[in-house]
Amino acid sequence: MSKRHSAQARTTARRAAAAAAFAAVVALAAGGCGSDGGGGGGGGGGGGKDRTENAAAKDPSPGAREKSPAPADTAVLGEMKGPDGIVIAVTSAVRDKGGFVTVNGTLTNHGTKPFTAIQWLSKETEMKSRSSVSGASLVDGSSKKRYLVLRDTDGECLCTTGLSNIRPDESRPVFAQFPAPPQNVTEVDFQIPTMPSVRVRLSG
Repeated sequence: MSKRHSAQARTTARRAAAAAAFAAVVALAAGGCGSDGGGGGGGGGGGGKDRTENAAAKDPSPGAREKSPAPADTAVLGEMKGPDGIVIAVTSAVRDKGGFVTVNGTLTNHGTKPFTAIQWLSKETEMKSRSSVSGASLVDGSSKKRYLVLRDTDGECLCTTGLSNIRPDESRPVFAQFPAPPQNVTEVDFQIPTMPSVRVRLSG
C-alpha cells in the first residue's frame, strides 16, 4: 500500500508540474501575442497617424480650407456712373485673336426703381437687339476714330441683350464686342449713351 501510495503521489506531482508548466507556456504565449499586438498596433497606429497627417496635408479639413485666404476681387478698370443710380464697372477690355476687342463689365442698379436699357440702343436701323448695349462704342482719341458694336448676319448685336426690369440692388454681367483698333493703340474711351465715358487699357 505504501508503494502504491508513493507511486500515486509521484504521478500526481508529475501531473501538477506538467499542468503548471503548460499554464506557464500559455501565459508566455499570451504575453507574447499581447506584446506583438501592442507593438504591431503601435506601429500600425503610428502608420495610421502618418497617413492621416499626410492626408490632412494634401486635403485640409473644412476648417483649414475656410481659413485659406479668399481670392481677390476682379480688378475694375473704370466706372461709368449714370442717372438714377445706374453704374457700370468695366473689368476687362481684351483683344481677341480674330481682330476684335471684347469689353466686359458689371451693371448694377443702385437706384430705387427698376431699370430697362432702352436708351442704350444703337441708332443703326439694321440693329435688331432691344434692351441692350448695342449703342456702345470705343473711341481712339489719337485718331479720333469711333468703333461701333459688331452685329451678326441676323442683325443682332454681339453684346449683352435683355437688359430689362433690372431691380434695385441687382447686378448683371454685360459685354460688347468691337473691331480692334490698330495694335499700337493701348487705351480707348468706352462710351454708352446717357453714361459718362471711361478710359480703359486694352490687354491681349
